Amino acid sequence: MAFDPYAALGVSKTATADEIKKAYRRIVKSHHPDLNPDDKAAEEKFKAASAAYDLLKDPEKRARFDRGEIDEMGNETPQYQQRQYYRDFAEAGANPYRQGARYEDFDAEDIFAEFLRGRGGRSSQGFAGHGFENVRLNGADVRYRLEVPFLDAARGGSTRITLPDGAALEVKIPRGIGEGQTIRLRGKGQPGINGGAPGDALITVHIAPHPVFSREGNDIRVVLPIGIDEAVLGAKVPVPTIDGKVNMTIPKGANSGQVLRLKGRGVKPPRGPAGDQLVELKIVTPPKIDDDLARCMKEWQAKHGFDPRRGMKA
Repeated sequence: MAFDPYAALGVSKTATADEIKKAYRRIVKSHHPDLNPDDKAAEEKFKAASAAYDLLKDPEKRARFDRGEIDEMGNETPQYQQRQYYRDFAEAGANPYRQGARYEDFDAEDIFAEFLRGRGGRSSQGFAGHGFENVRLNGADVRYRLEVPFLDAARGGSTRITLPDGAALEVKIPRGIGEGQTIRLRGKGQPGINGGAPGDALITVHIAPHPVFSREGNDIRVVLPIGIDEAVLGAKVPVPTIDGKVNMTIPKGANSGQVLRLKGRGVKPPRGPAGDQLVELKIVTPPKIDDDLARCMKEWQAKHGFDPRRGMKA
């Protein structure tokens, strides 16, 4: 059964862009693999939702999918690729097809004949064996979109994509690749004609969100919850990074919103120094305030009354 991106997000085909975004964020927060280790069902739901959102968040891609021009993975359908392929030939010479005519119904030999006339009046009696054998043309490039896991984009990795004809391509993800950048696979596009070079596969990268990390250039940002005691007394606590946990010192008297920096713990690009990890502190109170904590706070308040809003003016 074909993959239905609307069903994967739990929305209707008439859903607004905002409804699609909210549905995707709900699934990321509840089904991300990092939050559900060893839960294959959650992992599959997350992957399906990510693929669906990559397709539907772009109005143009969504419209093309609804028209049947691209499939559920964002790849152009074989029928559309064939129309586009012959259109490229038609546009190569001076002929009436250059003016934006529709190509749903056409005869391939008619287009080749028009192309040959645009090349200087060579024989236009047909294709193989009728005067077209000596024309050499390079193959067209083929474009794809690929959603890459956050950590694979940061650290590098590899994945496979399935082409419309069922063939698979191994794609190496360069370390530090950014949102919207393109990976070029030489010679993996449309085949050439009469010895012409094949085109390339151009893969535009979309980076999936992560429940813990966000990226700012080559810097990685993480919001780190800390307890009241850690904020007041200071502490050494483990902090997740893209390469594993490291220990970091929380200074005495830390505040929510304060940003600490772990040098060199960000993304390492192919050239140049690595970015940093920015650790934003967030003080979190216990889920239940017990009698001991309440008594301690009241005693401190009575002796050392402190107004954190002093100086604020309306």
